[in-house]
Formats: sequence, C-alpha cells, structure tokens
Amino acid sequence: MPEPKRLDAGHAPAVLAFELANRAFFAASVPDRGDDCFDRFTERYSALLAEQEAGICAFYVLVADDGPVPGRFNLYDLEDGTAHLGYRVAQHVTGRGAATATVRELCGLAAERHGLRTLRAATALENAASRRVLTKSGFVPVGPAGPADLGGKSGTWFQRDLK
Repeated sequence: MPEPKRLDAGHAPAVLAFELANRAFFAASVPDRGDDCFDRFTERYSALLAEQEAGICAFYVLVADDGPVPGRFNLYDLEDGTAHLGYRVAQHVTGRGAATATVRELCGLAAERHGLRTLRAATALENAASRRVLTKSGFVPVGPAGPADLGGKSGTWFQRDLK
C-alpha cells in the first residue's frame, strides 16, 4: 500500500482527477463540495498549500505507484497540540484497509512531525465505514457532532490521544 506523502503542487492534477472520479461516491456519505470547488480548483489548491506552509493545516495524499491518488488525509485547525482529522478514499479501495492503515500511520506523523497530542474527527451517523476506521485506529466517541460540524448531518465526534 502506498504511504502518505505531504501534499505539494505536483500532486494537483492527480488530486483533481481523484476528486472528480469519486465525486458521486463521496456525495453519498459527505456533503458535496459543489461545482465551484472544481471550477476554482487551482485557486483553492493554492490556498490549501498556503495554509499548510503557514502551519495551520497538514495535508497528505496516498500516491499509487502508477500515479493515481487513492486517498486524501487532512490534519486541519492545528492549534495547541490538537487538530481535526478528515479523510476520503477512492471507491475502488474502500473495504481494503487503506483508510484504517493510513489513519493509524497519520496518527504517528501527527505526533512526530507536527507535535500534536490529540486528534478529533467527526463522522455522520450513517457513515458506518468511517466510524469503523476511527474505532479501529484507536479513536473513541466523545460526544455528538451537530449539523454545523457535518454539513447538515448529525453524527459523532471521535478523539484519539497521541501521547
């Protein structure tokens, strides 16, 4: 399985292809990013890289040997040793352990590279696959996540202490 690589400008074409190829799949479990996201992809991608450079976020991608991106994993709102985790994997790799293995690895990277002590992630109630990934990766439920947290859906906040 590919290892997570820090997002850089060279990943942009593969990330866009990943998002477009899996858009309908993602929209079944998380709010769709909307046409504007894709129409202004270059601008938005540059903004992500600027946030990463400023230390506000840390973005990772899985890059397969043949080039396509099978997953994205994001640490965002890094502050006071805590960050939020978000991730998405391509439909063709779901159910194969890629998300769980990468989330586990990212927990180590979060502590070692970014000095984080705690990660939090919210998932919608109907997103059983994401809840399984978090649970298998050592996260525990810590309370309800409201519609404002999950694009109009209700769910659960999970947390993992890293140190």
